[in-house]
Amino acid sequence: MVNAYSFDGLLVLFILVICSCSYFRRIPKIRQLFLSEKKGFAGIFYKASVIGTRLHHLVSIACVTMAAWIVFFR
Repeated sequence: MVNAYSFDGLLVLFILVICSCSYFRRIPKIRQLFLSEKKGFAGIFYKASVIGTRLHHLVSIACVTMAAWIVFFR
């Protein structure tokens, strides 16, 4: 269980948002509904999807690292 108010909990939440948005970017219906706004609060999800698709190698390394951190050091 990861506390969302700790630093590592926020990192996990941030990485999960990036991974989810980049996955949803590949689905056309969801892309039209949720990822079409580029400004405002909904623009955060668009920007997260762009980060996830452009830096997918670093995001996957971050996912594996955080998973190992939670399993072995928590």
